[in-house]
Parts: sequence; C-alpha cells; structure tokens
Amino acid sequence: MLRGLYTAAAGMIAQQRVHDTATTNIANLNTTGYKATNALNRSFPEMLLSMSGKNDMPVQKIGRISTGVLAEESIALQIQGDLNKTDKPTDFALISEIQAPGINFDESGKSVAEDGTVTYRPQAYFTVLNEEGEVRYTRGGEFKLTDDGALVTADGSPVLGANSQPIVFPQGTSLETLKLNGNFEFTDAAGNATGQSLLITLVDRVNDLVREGDGKFRLNGEEGAAAMAPGEGVEVRQGYTERSNVDPSQAMLDVMGAMRAYEANQKVIQFYDKSLEKAVNEIGRV
Repeated sequence: MLRGLYTAAAGMIAQQRVHDTATTNIANLNTTGYKATNALNRSFPEMLLSMSGKNDMPVQKIGRISTGVLAEESIALQIQGDLNKTDKPTDFALISEIQAPGINFDESGKSVAEDGTVTYRPQAYFTVLNEEGEVRYTRGGEFKLTDDGALVTADGSPVLGANSQPIVFPQGTSLETLKLNGNFEFTDAAGNATGQSLLITLVDRVNDLVREGDGKFRLNGEEGAAAMAPGEGVEVRQGYTERSNVDPSQAMLDVMGAMRAYEANQKVIQFYDKSLEKAVNEIGRV
C-alpha cells in the first residue's frame, strides 16, 4: 500500500514540474528569441516481483511493477521563431535554415534514421559574453550602443565580433546610421566598411545547450560550436526581431493536462490516506 502512496506522490511532483514549465512558456510568449521548453518524464526503474518457492520449488516470477515517474529534465525546443518587423535599425533577427546532406528534418528540428539514430538540425546564434566574460549564445537581437560605443544586448551583455572580441565603435557612433550587409559586416551611411562584423556561431549539438536566463545558453565542452561564414543557410535581418517559438494552444493544453493528472494523483493519495486510517482505527480494534 505504501508503495502506491509513494508512486502517487512522485506523480504529483512530476506534474508540478510539467505545469511550471508550461506556465513559464506562456509567460514568455512575447519574449524576443525565447525558445519553448518541454519537460520530459521517465519512469523509475521497474521492480521484479517474485514469489518464494517452497519444498524445493523454484522461485516463481510474478511480473514487473512500476515504482513511479520522475521529471527528468527540461529541453528547449531550438527551432526558428516567426519574425516581427519593427523597422528599428537596432533590432536584428536570425533566420537559420541550415540543411544537412541526405537528412530531412521534421517541424521539431530532428530527423530519425532507420536505425533509430536521432539527428538535430544545427542552429545559428548571436555570440555574447556574460558578466563573468564567458561565451554564451542567444537569439535575442535587440541591441544597443553604450556611451563608449560598445554593442550590447538589451541586458548589457557585450556582443562579439568576427575576431571573437567585443564589438566597439568610435564614440559618438549612432547605431541608426549603421547597416548590416549580407556578410554580417557593419557599414556606415555611405556604405563604407567599419571594420566590425557580427560573430554568428553554428551550434550542431543544440540539445546540449543549457538555458541560463535572459535568453542566453551555454554549451558544455569546446566541441559542437563553430563560427559561420555568410551564405551557409543563415541570414541576419536588420529591423526585425525573432518572436518566441512557443505554441500558445499547446502550452495551454499542457497546463490543463498537468493539472488534471495532478488532481488524479491527489485523489489516489486521499484514497490511501482513508484506507490507512480505517486500517489503524477500525481494523486495529477488532
């Protein structure tokens, strides 16, 4: 009986995690470059039930029983979001349509081969630095210039250039007068090169990206990320931002499904509680 109680409690904890993930997605429907997150559940290791034999009879196997569910991890859905035209020269959006030879990706950005091998579509990201000076990746392209001429994100993170150094323009430069060409290079109003260009990073291990907040991701390990050359299935559009890729309808369904599953496990726990109460207070007096 207690095993069932623990199983129901594990189910409640897992559904709470699913609910929290879905509500976070809904809260970020209008966050530029936000990537939807899916909570993944898995079952605890199953237990093999058996009945001990007697009179030299072998042990008889009864079967297996599940011991609950675990909210294992949350994975960001790294696929392209829709573009929002802002006409602001300080806004930039990435269009990432990278293809792999001989591989067809589905709408979720993955491909499953006949032998079961899963391949995820590589994605391109703006490259920035966090407060500790560590490299991070983002799709949020709402940039601005500081008084010192440094190009930063909305939260003040330095944007890296092709030389892997923060982009810094001469003081007094206005981002409104700068244009980004097809080679990711900034030019002035007359079309002259400024010597600065965006560092666009290709990440092929997108499922290994770890969300850190403020739209930033980190990639554990040195492999799996490389600078991109123009014309490799990636375009940067000035005057646009990338919308969140959250599906509002699916997010609401996830919230309602998690609530109903949570309530179902709650009722199971109430049933066990009443059964234990009866066993202690009534059967115990007999």
